Amino acid sequence: MKKYLTSLAGAVALALSVSAPASAAGLLKSAVNDWTGGAVMCEIVHQIVENEMGYKVKRIVMPSGPGRNEAIRSGDLDYGCELWPSYSTTIDKFVTEYGGDGSMVKVADAGVIGVSSYYVPRYMVEGDDAVAPDLKSWENMNQYADLFKTLETGDKGRLLGCPTSAWECEDSKRMELLGLNYAAVELGSEAAHWAEMQAAFKRKEAFIAYAWEPHWIHAALDLVKVELPEHDDEKWPATGWAKDVTFNYANPDFMEKHPDVVELIKNFRLTNEMQAPMILAVDVDGKDMEEVVSEWLASNEDTWKAWLPK
Repeated sequence: MKKYLTSLAGAVALALSVSAPASAAGLLKSAVNDWTGGAVMCEIVHQIVENEMGYKVKRIVMPSGPGRNEAIRSGDLDYGCELWPSYSTTIDKFVTEYGGDGSMVKVADAGVIGVSSYYVPRYMVEGDDAVAPDLKSWENMNQYADLFKTLETGDKGRLLGCPTSAWECEDSKRMELLGLNYAAVELGSEAAHWAEMQAAFKRKEAFIAYAWEPHWIHAALDLVKVELPEHDDEKWPATGWAKDVTFNYANPDFMEKHPDVVELIKNFRLTNEMQAPMILAVDVDGKDMEEVVSEWLASNEDTWKAWLPK
């Protein structure tokens, strides 16, 4: 995914200024997510609208978060895929269902249901050699902070937080509000985040890291969730994340101008079980994302053809 993740928010204006070939149905501008599952989600839509509906799609890579939402509401982007509500602090301003002004539209649920937390390797908490047998929840984290100290974090334990601040995880603020003696570290990309966890796991080192489900990392590494306080909007981020019923979203003008694409997105659903093998193929097997999606479409015609507008 490296080639998809190198263009960040500052490149959006340049990307939008570059001309794209015209098509019979028109040109669409879509966000490409900065994590593999979300990128796969929109690539399925992209290939269907290009190959079956005659559109050309300009794929624009930028981090999720306030900048992405602003680009959607302003019309710089037409639509996006797999928004995780608990990671977006601006949907309550823009999306009607969350109390917003309707300048960004929730088109339909995406199908993926996400769970996020902090995780540690099972060898730390179970077995005869477990070094942190009581590390079951956030309430026990300070007890074991010394296990996670590094030169980088000094007297604090090192927490591998969300890869980028644009994801709005508020890891540092959570540590502060919960009185936890940890420093949250951002590694800058999803790929670097998983690579760090895999390397530490291979060396049987102590680490505590942010992760989410569904994801291939839980098949690659035996991880145990550290329970956080139950989600509460009023207390966030001094709580864990809510269970995320993800959704696909769009600009209101796009909704009016392209009802055929809107119908496709409304019909489109990709479950955790459908998405996970494609994430594995891209992130672990090293396959090209467009190729993985093309193969999935070729093998699942009965599924996606039912999504096409009538």
